[in-house]
Amino acid sequence: MAQGTSRRVRYAVVGAGNLAQVAILPAFQHAEENSELVAIISSDKAKRVTLQEKYGVEHVGGYENFEQVLRDSKADAVYLVLPNTLHRAFTERAARIGVHVLCEKPMATSVEDCEAMIRATNENDVKLMVAYRLHFEEANLRAIELMRSGRLGNPLVFTGMLTQQVREGDIRTRVDVGGGALLDEGPYPINAARYLFRDEPREVFAFTGGGRDGRFHGVDASAFALMRFPNGRVAQFAISHEASAVSSYRLVGTEGDLLVKHGFGYGTDIQHELTVGGETETRTFKNSDQFAPELVYFSQCVLEDRDPEPNGIEGLADVRIIVALQESARTGKPVKLAPFEKPKRPTLEQLIVRPPVEPPEPVNAPAPAEG
Repeated sequence: MAQGTSRRVRYAVVGAGNLAQVAILPAFQHAEENSELVAIISSDKAKRVTLQEKYGVEHVGGYENFEQVLRDSKADAVYLVLPNTLHRAFTERAARIGVHVLCEKPMATSVEDCEAMIRATNENDVKLMVAYRLHFEEANLRAIELMRSGRLGNPLVFTGMLTQQVREGDIRTRVDVGGGALLDEGPYPINAARYLFRDEPREVFAFTGGGRDGRFHGVDASAFALMRFPNGRVAQFAISHEASAVSSYRLVGTEGDLLVKHGFGYGTDIQHELTVGGETETRTFKNSDQFAPELVYFSQCVLEDRDPEPNGIEGLADVRIIVALQESARTGKPVKLAPFEKPKRPTLEQLIVRPPVEPPEPVNAPAPAEG
């Protein structure tokens, strides 16, 4: 490991917004076999004081003394839960002092930033993983296995929908911190289509709209996209920050289809509706902690010196598609994508199940969809 000497990877959580407080910090209780929370870094002093007491960590600090907190706490890894525009800078800062990086998605806001993050971690011999929690979640991994089993026949069509009403003032409404529907919600249907088709799109088209009520500042409030894959396969999705909450996708093959209800969400049950030959089977996957498995898996990779499956290349794969969709929305034209090799894909072997957490009351961090 980079700095620590125990068989538990020592983490600093960087950023203390709503996701960090209600999902990531509580997840450490379900990852104790190989992961330990040793530091919290936030720009908000009130958050630092309250969270330090709540989680019993000795080391806290602001962004300006990031490196010192990592050194003092002997952190092996950081979990970056920051505004999208800060991912590159903090990945590079961590890598320079030998600290592994687990980064929330989207990996970054540009292809150039993704490539710089990969380069920085490679040059400093540290691991980089993008926090694709659904790569360890049972309902989504079972969907992959159903596709691979042939029960649906030849999979041809993916359609996804992920929408919510984002409150005024949330960072997702601001262009300066990398907000907007495509960057925030786009990775979910894009990634799902890629891991279900086991392939990369060759051409994309999108248009964006909405945002007429004053909440949104220079960002796309809604987006609608098409992605053309090889072998006649097509993915389409709708995402929005100004519509009633929906989180589902459907995979349609020549012999059947699979509807995954609440498939992109966390903190709720996820349901499969599999229809083959006119007969429908329903299966419910109970609510589980989707963040502890990320910690357990990444710690395994650090301890065993192996490259994570959802590595920097996986993050780059999604961001290059998002950038192409943004270009298409600007120009009104389809955008072709160069061939892209992704050697690893998620499989059922990555399944890690942990019980759900009880979300605590956050400090100065309202949920995105609160009024």
